[in-house]
Amino acid sequence: MGNQTNVSHFILLGFPTSAELQLLLFSVFLLAYFLTLMENIIIILVIRANHQLHKPMYFFLGNLSFLEIWYVTVIVPKMLADFVTQDKAISYNGCAAQMFFFSLFGTTEAFFLAVMAYDRFVAICNPLRYPITMSKRTCAFLVAGSYLSGCLNSSIQTGFTFTLSFCRPGKMDHFFCDVPAVMQASCSDTFANEMVMLAVCGFIIVSTGLVVLISYGYIITTVTQIPSAEGRHRAFSTCTSHLVAVSLFFGTVFFMYAQPGAITSPGQSKVVSVFYTIVIPMLNPLIYSLRNKEVKATSRGKQ
Repeated sequence: MGNQTNVSHFILLGFPTSAELQLLLFSVFLLAYFLTLMENIIIILVIRANHQLHKPMYFFLGNLSFLEIWYVTVIVPKMLADFVTQDKAISYNGCAAQMFFFSLFGTTEAFFLAVMAYDRFVAICNPLRYPITMSKRTCAFLVAGSYLSGCLNSSIQTGFTFTLSFCRPGKMDHFFCDVPAVMQASCSDTFANEMVMLAVCGFIIVSTGLVVLISYGYIITTVTQIPSAEGRHRAFSTCTSHLVAVSLFFGTVFFMYAQPGAITSPGQSKVVSVFYTIVIPMLNPLIYSLRNKEVKATSRGKQ
């Protein structure tokens, strides 16, 4: 059957509920989308406007906020439109594009989280070498490398997935064109595709997750040696909040892409997908930036 397909579009079944619940979900997700955009735009503007925040940590935060804006925009507007219209179709090419960009931004975020953890490790554990280690050139290289890694993975996932054949009516039990959902809608044998997804995504999740855990392990060890109780409490509070955010992200993506049988539970997959496509991008600005005293002081006009 090769790479031939008998469908020109897919039907995203989304959340099959009553009209009243559909309206409620539309309102909740619209509010979450608005808050996510507003929070991340504010962070970008604050960082760009204040020279005191032109440091590697805030450079990465600004890039993460920029990434989050596009990350949610790939998914949420189409999902919101499907809540209020009977036309839940997405074209074949549109589905491929949505999968590519979502995978690109999602993978890039995993690498960003690893880079940000490494940045904090260098700043706290090797402060004297921090200006040299995290130079402007190095920071730009790390951001570019994260995007290139994301592009490579999204090309692999999208390319392999859309070599499958799809039979009419092309219904997809999901609210966007995610890799597991599209594979489940195929009438081809997906074993090879599942193995590729498990191997590539598993490697990315495990490797970036290890960088985060090792970095924060060294950070926590260093923090315990701080003589001031207040200083230890403040550092532990920051580390804990960051680890919670990271755990949520890596936990949900591992459930979706890096464990056997990831495509066999569409109901659970949709619930988990809501967390890493909507909830986590909305919480990340609060955890990584708005809790930061320098950012809060700047946003209030204190220099």
